[in-house]
Amino acid sequence: MRVTKNDVEVKMEIPGAILRQRTDFGDATGYGKISGEYFSLAAGVDTTPLFQGLAGNACQCPHWGFVLKGTITTTDAAGVQETVNANDLFYWPGGHNVKVTADAELIMFSPQHEHTVVIDHMREKVKSM
Repeated sequence: MRVTKNDVEVKMEIPGAILRQRTDFGDATGYGKISGEYFSLAAGVDTTPLFQGLAGNACQCPHWGFVLKGTITTTDAAGVQETVNANDLFYWPGGHNVKVTADAELIMFSPQHEHTVVIDHMREKVKSM
């Protein structure tokens, strides 16, 4: 799910403040601690080889985030692609791969345990490359 800033409903607007809220933006039920993450990714980064060996050869951790700059496309197990760009909020459910098409910086919030498992897997993959 991708949402541009202007598509997030304005709930309150007063001088000096605009509050926007997108409800039902993913579901964190059953997850414990959440980690805040800042990623800097160069154009050309493709997680497909790094996720080989994970369930479905994909990241099974959901992420909620905001793209500060760049362009990123996710592909799910069914082959459905979605592209996020600078100033987009996003929710990536588990079961995705990521390809960066323009240098990107993003902030993500992820279930800590699940994403640590994925990051550790990627670190091991990089060692063997």
